[in-house]
Amino acid sequence: MSFNYVEILKLVIPEAIVVITALAVLAFNFVAKGSAERISAALSCLGCVLAIIWISIAPKHGNLLDGMLVVDPLTQFMKQVLLGLTSFTAIISIQTRFTQHIGEYFALLLLASAGMMFLVSSENLLMIFVSLELISLSLYVMVAFKKECVQSAEAALKYFLFGGMSAAFTLFGLSLIYGLSGEINLSAIAAKLNGQTADPLFLVALVMTLIGFGFKIAAVPFHLWAPDAYQGAPTPTASFIAAGSKVASFFILAKILLLGFSGAEGSGAWRNFSSGWIPVIATMAALSMVLGNLAAISQSSVKRLLAYSAIAHGGYALVAITANHPNAVGSLLYYVITYAVTVLGAFAVVAVVEHNAGGDQLSDFAGLSQRAPLLSACMMVFMLSLAGIPPLSGFFGKFYVFADALRYGARDLGLLWLVILAIGTSAISLYYYLQVLKQVYVAKSSATGPLDIAMPVQAAIVILALAVVILGCLPNLLVGKLLALIELGLL
Repeated sequence: MSFNYVEILKLVIPEAIVVITALAVLAFNFVAKGSAERISAALSCLGCVLAIIWISIAPKHGNLLDGMLVVDPLTQFMKQVLLGLTSFTAIISIQTRFTQHIGEYFALLLLASAGMMFLVSSENLLMIFVSLELISLSLYVMVAFKKECVQSAEAALKYFLFGGMSAAFTLFGLSLIYGLSGEINLSAIAAKLNGQTADPLFLVALVMTLIGFGFKIAAVPFHLWAPDAYQGAPTPTASFIAAGSKVASFFILAKILLLGFSGAEGSGAWRNFSSGWIPVIATMAALSMVLGNLAAISQSSVKRLLAYSAIAHGGYALVAITANHPNAVGSLLYYVITYAVTVLGAFAVVAVVEHNAGGDQLSDFAGLSQRAPLLSACMMVFMLSLAGIPPLSGFFGKFYVFADALRYGARDLGLLWLVILAIGTSAISLYYYLQVLKQVYVAKSSATGPLDIAMPVQAAIVILALAVVILGCLPNLLVGKLLALIELGLL
């Protein structure tokens, strides 16, 4: 088999730019004297911007080695989203003093981003697994970067152990899929397994694969690592896990289920369940929404509150997957992208408060509106969007997801039970989001004077808040684009 290596290189240039930037950041910090957070963050952002520009002008179609690297307009757009989230994470990291090894931290951030880019571009089981491991290995170390903090080391160990278990389940499930089909390309797998979905071995493979991805997206009952990892990790790392990792993981999960397991859907309709991946996903969604929201109510740590909130939002995203329709994929992507923007902004505010108050407890946010009015207004936007209050993007994300579940899901409104549960738990979530805003706007604090906020960090928070408002007031800017890209032939 002959290859045109120039064409192959053109397909991987965005990822190559990110990796080269990671090496450049390492080299700079090797020779730099003293603190270099701002320059390292600037280099990281520059590499991401160059990769975004290249994607905009690069070829829009390509398929390398039987789906190992698939380039189409939708995957290119998702890469740009991930690069944007990486850039904002780098900016948020400027003001946090959790390590002296700045170069290594930013290099790992960029390598995790490169792994996510490869992940969303692949339709090959082997490449999907390798990409997941590149992401995971980078994030394990990033969680443990607060070396003086025992809680960070404990969180990293739990994340590593659960991640290793996740990798074992994923690899076992994917190997059984390969054994049954003799293929590692998702489309070829769907063609070969057509008519074999009742095979008990296939059901085992399906369950194993979903267990593995359940760990990655922190869906109940595979969520136990998430609260400790979010709380113990440096705040920028927690924000990247909640934002970039969720976007990439849900995208590839939807692709595997709708493309690779096509014909093995089953039914999640009330009192009419049938074997397949939809009833499993529906059950995980229901458990995630209930446990995530109820557990978040009792939290006093805002980072831990956002961790349980992330579990609940993962459940809402899974509702879109149960619809099993290309248009629902557009709703799913709108939901996870706007959620990523929102939670990244929320964690950025937490990072600022943590830098000034030394903690992330609810009491640390008391009186924030007097000390930082602009920051408080942005936090209000983020919290209300997460709660699903119109006209913010969080409201329309949930609206599109729930509407598509009813429209494209099981016949005769068979998924109505899941949508009603989602609406009910979403109402519950408003309570704990308002608890944060109560501290910000109502509670009094003995601290006085303005907060110490780096200008780039404040600018990034404001931009993220504006994005949440704009994507809520004009949702078709993103939804219309996503649906147009999906119609070009992804699913």
